[in-house]
Amino acid sequence: MSLPSIKLLSADDWHDYELLDSGEGSKLERFGPYIFVRPEHQAVWSRKLNNERWNSAHAIFQATAGEETGGKWHVRREVPETWPMRYKQIKFSAHFTNSRHLGVFPEQAVHWDWITERIRQANRPVRVLNLFGYTGAASLAAAAAGAQVTHVDAAKKSVTWAHENLVLSGLDRQSIRWIVDDALKFVEREAKRGSFYDGIILDPPKFGRGPQGEVWEFFDLLPRLLQSCKSLMQPNPLFLALTAYAIRASALSLYFLMDDLFKNQQGNTDCGELVIQETNRQRVISLAIFARWSAELNN
Repeated sequence: MSLPSIKLLSADDWHDYELLDSGEGSKLERFGPYIFVRPEHQAVWSRKLNNERWNSAHAIFQATAGEETGGKWHVRREVPETWPMRYKQIKFSAHFTNSRHLGVFPEQAVHWDWITERIRQANRPVRVLNLFGYTGAASLAAAAAGAQVTHVDAAKKSVTWAHENLVLSGLDRQSIRWIVDDALKFVEREAKRGSFYDGIILDPPKFGRGPQGEVWEFFDLLPRLLQSCKSLMQPNPLFLALTAYAIRASALSLYFLMDDLFKNQQGNTDCGELVIQETNRQRVISLAIFARWSAELNN
């Protein structure tokens, strides 16, 4: 048996985002016209750009010691409450959150392209389920490609933000169904209803809580969630994409879980890391691991 290769997928088609520099535990990024400094513990190397460039950032996120996401934004130069960003055919708004995030994960763009390609080449009506959908970029990409999308997230605020991004993108407001719910509970109810999908997108957190206080633990509940997702897929499904952040695991663990799930289904499974390259292309930062299954594309 040959071992699967681990791919490094880099989102290189951005105009509204750049990783300008990194090092000494931080990364210097451009989101639209604004520059930010955010923590990045993997960046243990030296910075390439001078201090003047780093000090000119519009805002810096100062992490709370000992916490993965806690901290506070320190705004140094004026930044609007929200500002528009674009990736190819989709648009969305960015703004400060209570964590270090700004409402979009640029490294995910490689998945948006992959999903778009599979939907467009299906040559048939496609239903897509996006679980842990956050602010909806993957949902927008699927809808823009022609799919009917169900977007699920436990946070009402995130679903509202995602719906605003749909309007900003000028997409058909009926192309996405919005659900505020616990992902696992929703999937298990959908199975009982006999509702089927051609493609499923999952971006589960390491830990989370549903709207009714449901507890999500990645390693405890992911196998059960994936089995439930498999039961929702059409007899001839198109794809399932799984991304994971901030967990102590290799992409191979996701690969073998996915490969086992689709062992009786004809198609391809791949795995790897989602990375962002610095503008000068000298270094990359790995931000997430993934595994994906897809049916053979028609040539």
